[in-house]
Amino acid sequence: MADTMKVWFITGAGRGFGRLWAEAALRRGDKVAASARDPKALEPLAANAGDRLLPLALDVTDRPAVFDAVSRAAAHFGRLDVVLSNAGYGVLGAVEETSFEDARAIFETNVLGTLSLIQAALPILRAQRSGHILSVTSAGGLLAFPLMAVYEATKFAIEGLGEALAQEVAEFGIKVTLIEPGPYKTDFMSGTSLKQSNALPVYQAMRERFATMLPAEIFGDPAATADAILKVVDAESPPLRLLLGRMLPLVKQAYSERLTTWEAWDAVAQAAHGAAP
Repeated sequence: MADTMKVWFITGAGRGFGRLWAEAALRRGDKVAASARDPKALEPLAANAGDRLLPLALDVTDRPAVFDAVSRAAAHFGRLDVVLSNAGYGVLGAVEETSFEDARAIFETNVLGTLSLIQAALPILRAQRSGHILSVTSAGGLLAFPLMAVYEATKFAIEGLGEALAQEVAEFGIKVTLIEPGPYKTDFMSGTSLKQSNALPVYQAMRERFATMLPAEIFGDPAATADAILKVVDAESPPLRLLLGRMLPLVKQAYSERLTTWEAWDAVAQAAHGAAP
């Protein structure tokens, strides 16, 4: 049990990480406003939750509905302590294969849905002078793999949004953490969470190489993440970023390569600054 009972607002709580983390919060006695596009998906959370659960039907692409749901949750429970933006999905396909309509749709959900939730919650958290905003990004918001470019672009966007947000709201007592999961055995790779673009034969060899990059052992156990999330929301000084799983070696390699490239081209970069005034 946490030292102090917390009130959560979670999007995408009907399945995957959202469901697991909502269950963990409820299990230890916290209160949860859980939202999902299909409210039936929230029914399993109701077992033994009593009045500590507020189920809400919500599509995060409906901006007025996001503001209404956040307002209802705050009024119902009296405050909000943890605002967890988890709703989202993926698009699998090369850049050339991904339709503009699919790209627009995933940005509407993953990025603008997150933005709407944050903007709806901030006035409430500022008035409280407290609160913790968690946004689920991805290890794919730190480094990119082929065939996931548009999905990864949404996660890179959330990374930048969260990093700036943390600096803007710290003086109001509001904390921000970016949750960066690596591959996990959730339903993300299913048709419900991953839309596939129309495949072009020219990228077939790339798809075959990509498949070899995802052996079974790379996928973590989703249930093992719940304790990490609870530790973060209970921390007095939570991290801005939390990388979940065993992705740190890959991230370190990617950032080392970036630094090497910047250093190798620094003379060109310095010359591009122009003459000193």
